Amino acid sequence: MSAPRTARERARAELTDEIKAAARRQLETSGAESLSLRAISRELGMVSSALYRYFPSRDELLTALIIDAYDALGEAAEAAARKEYPHPREAWVAVYAAVRDWARANPHEYALIYGSPITGYQAPQTTVQPAIRVPLVLLGIISQARAEGWLPELDAPEPTGRLAEQVDVIAPLAPGVPRPMLLRLVIAWTQLFGMLSFELFGQLVGSMDPADDFFTETSRQMAKYVGIS
Repeated sequence: MSAPRTARERARAELTDEIKAAARRQLETSGAESLSLRAISRELGMVSSALYRYFPSRDELLTALIIDAYDALGEAAEAAARKEYPHPREAWVAVYAAVRDWARANPHEYALIYGSPITGYQAPQTTVQPAIRVPLVLLGIISQARAEGWLPELDAPEPTGRLAEQVDVIAPLAPGVPRPMLLRLVIAWTQLFGMLSFELFGQLVGSMDPADDFFTETSRQMAKYVGIS
């Protein structure tokens, strides 16, 4: 068990949460490009020098918001995957639905992590692990399905050349998973967020809007694509 926090630590944690909440309100009204520590300090009634003791720069605050968003999204996907399903395909579809539900409920945070790059901001290495929580959940479904005999041999060519090298970089995350299946997982992962971006940024208006049935059918098709038949 961890030691109980002191009153000062609790106060610092509470004020950190208030700062991030104010920053999220700014994301909603002005977007990430306009995020301003000075504006946040005015909203909270703080002198800017005090706020800089919590977040020394705009980029550090952005990083904290990005990590929080990735973690919240990852927790939603993980919670869906932990439930009992009669078939791994249903787990896959449920994770897709949980990711979509989170994105629709938090469109501005979704835009922060999957929208346009923020001018002058370079995400640090600390954002990588939170960012891969969703694909790791999908990978877990595939790995469990293989272990339980749900996945037949995937009829797909081996990646070659530079593509094979790129797949090999991520192969340690999935010991024993064939490279063609791992490549298809990456394709499914990027397809999921591409489809979400189309929905949230209005690209499906006039075609697949509302997108409920389209999204469900696509999630089933992508489960089949990675080998979960």
